[in-house]
Amino acid sequence: MDPQTLYIIIGAAAGLLLGIGIGAVIFRNNAKRKEEAAQQEAQRIINEAKLAAEVAKKDKLLEAKEEILKSKSEFERDQLQKAKAGEQAEQRIRSREQSINSKMEAVQRREQELETIKQNLNRQLELVSVKKTELEKQQDEHIQRLESVSKLTQGEAKSQLIESLKGQAQSEAMGYVKEIMDEAKLKANKEAKKIVIQTIQRVAAEHAIENSISSFHIDSDDVKGQIIGREGRNIRALEAATGVEIIVDDTPETIVISGFDPVRREIARLALQRLVTDGRIHPARIEEVVEKTRKQLEDHVVEIGERTVVELGIHGMHPELIRIVGRMKFRSSYGQNLLMHSKETANLCAIMAAELGLNPKVAKRAGLLHDIGKVPEEEQELSHALLGMKLAQKYNEHPAVCNAIGAHHDEVEMTYVISPIVQACDAISGARPGARREIMEQYLQRLKDLENLAMTYDGVEKAYAIQAGRELRVIVEADKLSDKQSEELSFTMSQKIQNEMTYPGQIKVTVIREKRAVSFAK
Repeated sequence: MDPQTLYIIIGAAAGLLLGIGIGAVIFRNNAKRKEEAAQQEAQRIINEAKLAAEVAKKDKLLEAKEEILKSKSEFERDQLQKAKAGEQAEQRIRSREQSINSKMEAVQRREQELETIKQNLNRQLELVSVKKTELEKQQDEHIQRLESVSKLTQGEAKSQLIESLKGQAQSEAMGYVKEIMDEAKLKANKEAKKIVIQTIQRVAAEHAIENSISSFHIDSDDVKGQIIGREGRNIRALEAATGVEIIVDDTPETIVISGFDPVRREIARLALQRLVTDGRIHPARIEEVVEKTRKQLEDHVVEIGERTVVELGIHGMHPELIRIVGRMKFRSSYGQNLLMHSKETANLCAIMAAELGLNPKVAKRAGLLHDIGKVPEEEQELSHALLGMKLAQKYNEHPAVCNAIGAHHDEVEMTYVISPIVQACDAISGARPGARREIMEQYLQRLKDLENLAMTYDGVEKAYAIQAGRELRVIVEADKLSDKQSEELSFTMSQKIQNEMTYPGQIKVTVIREKRAVSFAK
């Protein structure tokens, strides 16, 4: 190798080593400076932390001192209040002790007075016992003298006296009972008549009697042939669609619609009116018109129910109950329109409840709904009162209204004061003369029962039910009954009729005793 090249290589190596050494020295110096700076920074942070800790310590000490002072002041205040309360309690105790001491002195004085009174009473009792013994001796002597004079013992005399007074006492007791009953009836009738008269004066209801036949008038008898149709197909289609019977006879310009369901009769009447006016009468048209009429009548039923509740001032009633109220217009009970009867009962209930200081709105509501069980959508096995109560409960009516509906025929127990009012007003509306038509068989049977009841008594010769069953005249045998016994018979018979029979209004019982003296001049 060339020496020059070798020198160059050695020089380069020496320079490299020198650079590495210088770099190491510089790196070591930088590291030392960074370490010193880090130590200074750490010392600074430690100093700041110590300073902050000192400040926080002083703050906490100040807060603790404030809390101690505050607690001390509250404790002193509480102690002061307790001391005042203790003083007041001590004063009350002292005053109570003084009062008790004064009462004890009064009690002691009263005990002394009672002891004195007791001693006086004991002395009087001793005197009374002595006098009682003397009176008993005198009474025994008096009884012995009476027995010797009357030749009867004390028991025999007592039994004879009881027997003699028994009949007189029984007769007088019956007279007293009759007087008391008459007085009670007079007062009760007076008050009842007053309420009923006030009610009647304020209510004016329509009275309509419906039956099972509706008449449809036509302008010409030629229309009858169109209604019957070829081989009767039109009239058969109309009867099948409406569920009623169409009677076309020789009656001029009249077609009779017969059926027990007034709603069906009304649908048939309206459908006939439309068909006759239109002139197109065939089975398909009949079914279309009947269906349309049925829907319109349902809307009309709802309208009637809404108009009724608005007229009576009833609010918040379920729509289904309103529809049932509307359907009552097409129902009748014993010849009395059901809706008119329910409205009349509602007004009577409201007036009577107001007279008695009860809620007239609840009474009016119960009176309107009391017969809703008579218009069911389908056949039910329950009575109309129980069915109506069930419907009212279903549609969240007031419990008093539900009970009044179910109890107006005594099928459930009356638990509200409003229930007997509804029952009474229902009877007033139904028993009013002219309101209902009574079935002839029932009427005749009631008269016969009245006469038979009278004939069961001894001494009755004849009995007649007159004045449409409102008076019972009884003719008795004068030889068997006295005038006083006739009065007793009239009272007893009226009580039996009242307890055993059902009738509208009241029945007057008249007992007639007549003594006839007959002789002949020959």
